[in-house]
Amino acid sequence: MTAAGAYADLLRLGRAIVATREAAARWRVAQRAAGQRLRAMEDAGLVRRLRRGLWALDPEIDPFAAAPYLTAPDPAYVSLWSALHRHGLIEQIPRRISVASLGRSRTIDTSLGVYEVHHLAPELFTGYDGNETDGYLASAEKALFDAVYVRTAAGRRSYFPELTLPATFDRQVLESWTARIRSPRLRTLVSRRLAAALQGAAADA
Repeated sequence: MTAAGAYADLLRLGRAIVATREAAARWRVAQRAAGQRLRAMEDAGLVRRLRRGLWALDPEIDPFAAAPYLTAPDPAYVSLWSALHRHGLIEQIPRRISVASLGRSRTIDTSLGVYEVHHLAPELFTGYDGNETDGYLASAEKALFDAVYVRTAAGRRSYFPELTLPATFDRQVLESWTARIRSPRLRTLVSRRLAAALQGAAADA
C-alpha cells in the first residue's frame, strides 16, 4: 500500500487524529509497521506527529481540536485564558493552551504546543460547544468562570487587567455555575473574585 493509499484509508475513519495502534488495526499490520508507515506519511506531508503514538491527519490542524484526543478517554474542552483570547476578551496570546478536563491535571508537550490540563469536577464540566472534528471550546462566560475557579481552588488569585466583555456576555450564568461548587468557602471566594473581575472589566464598544 502506498503512503497516499494508506492515508486515504485512515481518512475513512472520520477522525481528525488517530493513534498508532488504531492505524495498525485499520491496516491489519503490526504496530511497529504502522509506525513506520505513519512516519513515511509524515515525510510526504500527509500527517503530523503530535506526540508518541498520536498523529493528526491534517498537518495544519487547529491546536484546539487536539485537546480531547490528548486527554482521552477523559473528555476535554479548551477554556481559561486560551478561550478568553479566542473569544476576544483578552488581547494577550497565551503561551500555553489551557484545557478543562475530567481527567487529572497535568502538562502535555506536543508538536502543536504545550497543553495545560486542569481538572474539573463533573458538576462543573459544562458550558462548552463544538464537535469531534473541530474540538470543543468554552463559552466566553465559562472560560472566565474556569479561569477564576481553577486559580482560586489552587490558592492563587486571578488578574484580568485587560478584560473586555462583549455586549452579549451573560453574567447570570456565572451565578448558576458558582452555585454548583460544593465547598461553601470556595464557592464564596469564587463568587467574590468573579464579581471583582466583572467590575474591573471594560465594555466592548
